[in-house]
Order: sequence, then structure tokens, then C-alpha cells
Amino acid sequence: MKAKLSKFMPGENTRIMIIATVIGLLAGVCNIIFRTIVHWVDTIFLHGGKDFLNIEQGGWHVLLLPLIPMAGMVLLIPLSLLYPGEINGYSFTKFLRKVNLEGGYIKARTIVLKILSTALTIGTGNSAGVEGPIAAIGGTAGSQVGKFFRVSGNRMKVYIAAGAAGGIAGMFNAPLAGIFFASEIVLLGTFEISSFAALVIASALSTVVTRAYYGATPAFPIPHYEMVNPFVEMPLYSLMAIIVGLIAVFYIKIFYWVRDFYEKVPIHPQIKPITGALLIGCIAIFYPQIMGDGYEFLETVLHGDGAVLLLFALIFLKIIATSITLGSGGAGGVFAPALFIGAMIGGSFGNIAHTYLPSLTADPGAFATVGIGAFLAASTHAPMTAIFLLFEMTGDYLIIIPIMLTSIIGTLVATRFSKDSIDTVDFTREGIDIHEGREAAIMKSIKVGTAITEDVDFISERANINHLLEIFRMAKNSFYFPVVDDSGRMTGIISMQDVKNILHRAEEERVCYLVGGICSRDVIMLTPDNSLYTAMELFDVKGIEEIPVVEDLENKWVVGMLKRRDVIAAYNHEVLKKGIAEKAETIRITCKG
Repeated sequence: MKAKLSKFMPGENTRIMIIATVIGLLAGVCNIIFRTIVHWVDTIFLHGGKDFLNIEQGGWHVLLLPLIPMAGMVLLIPLSLLYPGEINGYSFTKFLRKVNLEGGYIKARTIVLKILSTALTIGTGNSAGVEGPIAAIGGTAGSQVGKFFRVSGNRMKVYIAAGAAGGIAGMFNAPLAGIFFASEIVLLGTFEISSFAALVIASALSTVVTRAYYGATPAFPIPHYEMVNPFVEMPLYSLMAIIVGLIAVFYIKIFYWVRDFYEKVPIHPQIKPITGALLIGCIAIFYPQIMGDGYEFLETVLHGDGAVLLLFALIFLKIIATSITLGSGGAGGVFAPALFIGAMIGGSFGNIAHTYLPSLTADPGAFATVGIGAFLAASTHAPMTAIFLLFEMTGDYLIIIPIMLTSIIGTLVATRFSKDSIDTVDFTREGIDIHEGREAAIMKSIKVGTAITEDVDFISERANINHLLEIFRMAKNSFYFPVVDDSGRMTGIISMQDVKNILHRAEEERVCYLVGGICSRDVIMLTPDNSLYTAMELFDVKGIEEIPVVEDLENKWVVGMLKRRDVIAAYNHEVLKKGIAEKAETIRITCKG
């Protein structure tokens, strides 16, 4: 009976398609709700606040502008108190941690919290973007659907990425960009064909939902692109890409410097976002273009307008404003600011190029358009996302050539001076290479000191070979023995390989050989604070099975021996422990629900 029923049950691929369909539809609906609430908050606070405070009249009324972003941060306090650690700051790094290192379960309330906190931040004029949060919102929808269908492990990771793809696709009306965003940034470039199918379905259906509601218009309209003289413009684009890469590195450094600074400031955590909003408001008195996501002024620049000095100033002011907003504890993402900064770089560069070569270069707006993608690629280290985003938003095949060139060059320059993108700095600070995946992260989290065999047989360098052979005979599992001097410090290591050449000699001859004369002096050593990842690298490179562990590399007091099998056992134990913890959490959440 069971065999007959199984014929009517959906296969694994069909199941993936069904789940991805549900995720895509949910991501589209979440997108509409999110954008609607951000628009409401913007209308009530930013635009309504300007009217209420008569800021547009100028004069002393302009000095009241900081009150608007400060109001948003004051309203953020109740959420921050109710859900500490889930509201403030740039949280996309935490999202990547959940997906790639912590099993992928994301609480359902994340959807509501991200919508409200981001809307209050951006809708009141603080400098941030909605794209990072919408990716997390879509990813949370994917996690919840995965939980409903009782998936786990790598499959859960794929469904979260599918939700993120749907979120980005719906936000920009760009399904291909959503797919590559999820594959490059969320899945870190590692996915199978079945994973890709889930991304495609979720991204496409989310776009269908948002297009049905908003129409087939992108997040902001980009004018038609044209290239006047490729032999002149392509070298100029290459030069601009180098500049973009360098500024992207500056952006990453400033962003984390400001955040680190705010972490050290000795004031109450709930006050920090308000002080950041005050600074944003003060900058906006003179440069209101930096407020919010900046899309309104960005459209102006894309059409070739804007004075070169203003555009140049806005590059750095937007970097500072975004760093202050998110570093002080505001909520939001860095995607939209990256687009804004890229447009300002391209616009100012294009203005200069067009001024001196008017008949050989396109309108400055063309350079601004290419700058959007180039800076996004350089700051996120995701060139494919940038290329397809620009292609879909312009619908112009001609833009592919310059955007490919600038995205790749900009990314290469950025990675030359900063291995980390703006999303991976925290992982590197913790000694985690997130691109290596969960397995490597687990290995790096376990210290050698927890896995060593402390019952070690030492041998003096003054001992003779007969004594050594007796130790070999008595030993059950060890094949390497530390050699120590009179003070007890390790001077070398000896194995059966070192003595096999003299075993054929007579006993009277063998006793003349001392251990210190035949042991290996060039010894690989570990300390208890090294990670098992480092140990496994040494095992693989050197082709050995045991490594001595010393107290430190200067005072070589042997504290134990680390065997390859000890590393594997410790890793398996940690994986089992994490698996049990994750299963227990899933059961707890399921029962609670």
C-alpha cells in the first residue's frame, strides 16, 4: 500500500519547486507591505515633518531639521528594549551568520521587526537602505516555510537564499539580480543546480507579485544609455573603476571605524542612535541629499544634472552619513547608499570627462549609471549582481560592456586592498573565513588544547637506542615521541622511521647511538590556543599523523600530542552537539507555535 501511495507523492525536485513557489509569493507580499510602510513613515515624518516645521521656508526653520531623524531614533527605543540585539545597527552580517554557520533557523518576528525598525530609520531621513533588510525579510520567510515543511541543513540554507532572492528581485523589479545576489552574497557562490532552480522560481514569482501591484517599473528609472566613442570611453571607464575600487575600500574602513568608535563611546546604548541622528540632521541642513536612501537626488544625477563639486562632496558625505546612522545603532542596509555613492562617483567623473572631451564622451548620466553598478560590485565583492541589476534596470544591452569592465576592475582593486567586503569584516575579525563554510568555521572554533592526548611518553636526548626501542614496544597508539633536554624542554621528535636504519646493527653497536643524535630537530609544533583547522592544515601538508603541542613556541614545554584521529573525533563531537542543540531548538519552537 505504501509503495502504491509513493507513486502519487511529489518527488524531491517537485517538492523543491512547490516550496520555492510558496517562498516567492510570500517574498513578494512582504515586499509590498515593507515598501508601503516605509512610504507611510516617509510621508508622515520626513515630508510631513518638513511641512509641520516649515523647513521649506528656509531661515531659522532649517535648524529644526535634525528633529525629524532624531524622532525616528526615539521611536526605535521601545523596539530595542523589547528585543535587544535584534534592532540596532547593520544586521546583514548576522543574517549571513544564521544562514551559513548556524543552521539557518530565523525567528518569524524578524519580518515585523525589520519592517518597523528600517521604516523608522529611513522614513525619518536617516541614511540607510532597504535592500539589506528586504533580503533578510525574504530570507526569514524562506526559513519559516522551510520549517513548516520540516527541512534542515543545506536545504534550509537554499530556501533562505531563495527568499532573499525574492526580496531583492521584488524590490528592484530585477529577477536576475535577485538570483545572483542570493548566489554570490547569501550562498557565497556555492550552490547546486537544484538550489539554482529554487532561486529562479522564488525570484521570478516575487517579481510577478510586485509587478502586479506596482507595475513593471524599476526602483528608480534609469535613462537610455549610449556610448559615443568606445576607444575613448573604455579607457575612461577603466580609470573610473580604479577610483571606484579605492573609494569602496575607504567606505568599508570608515564604516567599521565609525561603528567601533560608537561601541567605545561611554553613553547609554539607547542614546547613541539619537546622537547619530542629530549628526545626520546637522549635515542635512547643508546637504539634504544625504537623507534616506537618496533615490530622489540619484535620479537627478542619472539624467546628467548636478554640479561636479556637489557630487564630489556627496560621495564622502554619504559615506560618513551611512556610517554614522548604522554605526550608532540605526537600522537598515548599505545597498542603497552604495548605489547613491556609485552614482555620485560616476556623475562627478563624467562631468569632468564631458567638460574636456564633449564630442568624444557621453552625457555624465551615462557615467553615473555605470558608477552605480561598479561601486556596488566593489563594496560587496559581487560583480555579477551589479552587472545584472544594471542590465535589468536599463533594459539596454549596450550597458553590459562598460558595466562588466568597471565591475570587475573595481572589485579587483577593492579586493587587492581589502580582502573583506562590507558584509564579511566581522567574520574575519573573529578568525572565520565565511567562504569556507560551516565545517571550517566549526574547526576554527575548537582549540587544540581541548583535543590533545595529555598522557605522553617523553624520552631524553641522552637516552640510547635500546631505551627508545623499549618505549616503542610499550607504546600502544603512539609512533612519535618528543625528545627533551635536561631542563625538560623539547628539542626534537623521534619516530621508528628515524631508527630503522640502525636496527640491523649488533646490540653493542646500537647502544652507542643516542636519541639526541638521530632525532629530527626541525619539528612542527602547535600550542593549545591554535585551532583544529590550523592543525588539520599541517596534517595534510606534511602528511603526518601526530604533532607535539607545547606550552608556547618559546618555552617548549610539551603538554601533549595531537593526533589526526583526535581532531576528527573532536570535530564530530562538536557537530553532534550543535546538531542536537539545533534540533532541540526546532522542537521547542514548533511546540511553542
